[in-house]
Amino acid sequence: MKLETQKIYYTPEEYLEIEEKAEYKNEYRDGEIVPMTGGTTNHNKIAGNFYAYLKFGLRGNNYDVYIGDVRLWIPRYRQHTYPDVMLIEGQPIYTGTSTTTVMNPMLIAEVLSKSTKNYDQGDKFLYYRSIPEFKEYILIDQYQYHLMHYVKTAESQWSFTELEHESAILSLQTVDFQIELRDLYEQVNFAENNED
Repeated sequence: MKLETQKIYYTPEEYLEIEEKAEYKNEYRDGEIVPMTGGTTNHNKIAGNFYAYLKFGLRGNNYDVYIGDVRLWIPRYRQHTYPDVMLIEGQPIYTGTSTTTVMNPMLIAEVLSKSTKNYDQGDKFLYYRSIPEFKEYILIDQYQYHLMHYVKTAESQWSFTELEHESAILSLQTVDFQIELRDLYEQVNFAENNED
């Protein structure tokens, strides 16, 4: 006899109320609350490196860079998520009166893990593309020098570039910024990647 567990569906408002009191982060996927997996030290180093270099590289300009703790709301697909790094031009557009959830990133970077890489490259990218301001997507492999870079070139058209060597240079298209993969992966020990 097979037991079926009944799914519970929440409104976005219920999710936000639960998330405010939660001990760990959860994503909201059109009614479902999905616990986020814990990140590895290498995941954290890569996201931190990208954030730090980007923040420093764009200082004095009208951009804000956010890392992992700022939530993103995607109204068309009813998704709340926590991108690893987001870049917003000008002022963030918030949902409600809180300053914890934004809606208008122009660039998003995700560090891939074994458990999330298919979602990050598939459905999540579909959801992100519904954001009018969104123009650049960077997927960074934490297990080897490997980066996928998507740039919006026209309505419903994206160009793709793949970088796979430590001396390769990521050149952003929406802002004036470049970084070598060796800097992006600074202090990352690939031999430690046996978890996640």
